[in-house]
Amino acid sequence: MKKHKHNNDRRDFIKKSGLAGIALALTPSFIMKNAGPHGRLRTAHIGVGNMGGEDLKAISSHASVDVTVLCDVDANNLAAAKKLHPNAKTYSDYRIMLKEMENEIDAVIVSTPDHTHAPASMMAMNLNKPVYCQKPLTHYVSEARAMNKLAAEKNLVTQMGIQVHSFYDYKLATLLIQSGIIGKVHTVHAWSPKTWGYDGPAPVGEDPVPDTLDWNLWLGTSAKRPYKKDVYHPGNWRKLMDYGCGTLGDMGVHIFDTPYNALELDVPRTIKNECRPTTGFGYPENNVVTYEFPETPHTAETLTWIWYDGPGAPNDHEDLVLPGAEKENSKKSKKSKKKKESVKDKISLDAKIAGAGKLPDQGAMFVGDKGRLLLPHFMQLPTKIVNGKYVDISAEIEAVSKANNIGEIVRNYESEGPKHYHQFVDACLGNGETTAPFSYASKLTETILLGVIAGRFPNQTLHWDSSSAQFSESEANQYLEGEYRAF
Repeated sequence: MKKHKHNNDRRDFIKKSGLAGIALALTPSFIMKNAGPHGRLRTAHIGVGNMGGEDLKAISSHASVDVTVLCDVDANNLAAAKKLHPNAKTYSDYRIMLKEMENEIDAVIVSTPDHTHAPASMMAMNLNKPVYCQKPLTHYVSEARAMNKLAAEKNLVTQMGIQVHSFYDYKLATLLIQSGIIGKVHTVHAWSPKTWGYDGPAPVGEDPVPDTLDWNLWLGTSAKRPYKKDVYHPGNWRKLMDYGCGTLGDMGVHIFDTPYNALELDVPRTIKNECRPTTGFGYPENNVVTYEFPETPHTAETLTWIWYDGPGAPNDHEDLVLPGAEKENSKKSKKSKKKKESVKDKISLDAKIAGAGKLPDQGAMFVGDKGRLLLPHFMQLPTKIVNGKYVDISAEIEAVSKANNIGEIVRNYESEGPKHYHQFVDACLGNGETTAPFSYASKLTETILLGVIAGRFPNQTLHWDSSSAQFSESEANQYLEGEYRAF
């Protein structure tokens, strides 16, 4: 009954938004016909504070972009963005903005808290607008599948906001793994010590809503809840089940991305989360999530993937023991940065720094039948380990870089950061394609969200059937979707 009620709520939301009856199939030329004058892209930005502000900065840095509309439920965020783009119109309600500005915008950027990703993106896509949506793509598995389906039916340009997907080191690691540098991969370890979890009780009472915040619009389709200062907005919503997806949904998407892409994975067969019992309010501060994936051309018959987050992550494991190195070597290698370096020098430098015997704070370790490959997060080259020793792979790095034309090693976030955004803009204007479209992003997000759901059933293995989009454990299926509140 709950599933049927949610489906009715979702249909009512779409119907009330004036989105029913729009054609479902469009050719790529549709995008070009609806671009702005003289081949420019007129953008609408939903959410312009914090990460939304960074998205706005990166998108607007493209020479062919005209920032046309800004939308945010927080008047302070809106005012700050308006100062940077004084000619843009402003709104607090994305539904009104999309209806009124439909014929004046060409693409929509969604940078809201996770629970509003799907409602805003679906409305924009139903109006035939290409969408750039921040990660994770959605708050619920059902939404991820729905967004992928709609984007495909309408043949829209889409991109999920995992900007490191377009960075040199991650593209390189993908190519190295697919070249067979460590053979068939049987295990991946990935970790982040960030603490986007909350082990305390739900707050009690209510605080006055700031005059600058529309609390009802911030809640959006989620359940009605009293406002509490410093609990939800602006920064702590990631910790809470109704709005975010925890550390797994925040950093996990970034760190999962390269191994997931390199190994050409689909969704997992089983998921188990070792964490504290669920409180129904905040995500656990520490999680160890074990996935099992079916075989791909780059993996063993079964791939085991272990994710660690929270204080102290990752847990000790023999796969994560690094070769030692003299501290003096690390000091000398850091000093060598001051001189002009060749590609081989840079490769050698990263290997020596990694050789200090301490894992990077965040990263991933591929374990194959011919060795291990460590990929720190971020802006550091992957390093290969065989029989407890680092192996020089400078020749392999130079070879795959040249063969695939991925350019030179870059260590500048300011120049690397906008690439993913500019790729979206270019694709909307008919130049090239995006590399993290919703067809890819939806499966990566589904994988992430299955681990999040497993946190409600600690230490229990859940079995996932991708074809039916259901767990064998029926009690878990209620968390694949949520009810949409009329707001």
